[in-house]
Amino acid sequence: MSITGHSLTLDGVRAGYGDTVVLEGVSLGLAAAGTLAVLGRNGVGKTTLLATIMGQTTLRGGSIKLDGREVSALPTYRRVRLGIGCVPQEREIFRSLTVEENLDVAARPGRWTRERVYDFFPSLGERRRNHGNQLSGGEQQMLAIGRALMGNPSLLLMDEPLEGLAPVIVETVLRGLDRLKREDDLALVLVEQHARIALEFAADALVLDRGVVVYSGPSRPLIDDPDRLARFMGVSRAH
Repeated sequence: MSITGHSLTLDGVRAGYGDTVVLEGVSLGLAAAGTLAVLGRNGVGKTTLLATIMGQTTLRGGSIKLDGREVSALPTYRRVRLGIGCVPQEREIFRSLTVEENLDVAARPGRWTRERVYDFFPSLGERRRNHGNQLSGGEQQMLAIGRALMGNPSLLLMDEPLEGLAPVIVETVLRGLDRLKREDDLALVLVEQHARIALEFAADALVLDRGVVVYSGPSRPLIDDPDRLARFMGVSRAH
């Protein structure tokens, strides 16, 4: 399948770690400023998909394009320079640096500045002098998102940004992401175990099962068919 005119295009991607192949023939197309939820049970390849887009796995076949440019052979740092940002599941902020320093270290020229990040996440502005290890889990997550935005990407990958957060912090992060979706010309890929939250956020969905795409299309049909969604996520529903 060949997909053109997209911010991100994967065509028949096979990838994994060393000799182990995790993704088998994954294809997708994400429009500029589009939103995509990546769903599936634990261990089906969701994080591997993001790592492959970032250039952190062994690519066995297929192609990866960013804004129509083939990036499959490029190292991670060059993909970042071309406009891919990532919020990893482990957050990976610099715990010995202040909030301000964490943001500055990732800064590249563009629309995203420290002050704009603080406008999106006011608690970061209030704690700009605090070190990473002095922040709550929710503040660390906001900082990880803000740091990725400071690179001024055209494509932002987020790996379970709501994991382990208290409900009130989940709401704060979601408000920031919704505002980001409305106000910024940015393509967003969201890997999330909270399937319904992810589907309500993203216009399109991709469901993986054992490294294979089992659904690719609009999010709404999955929202409207909870039983089908439950089967994809490997959970049972009480009737």
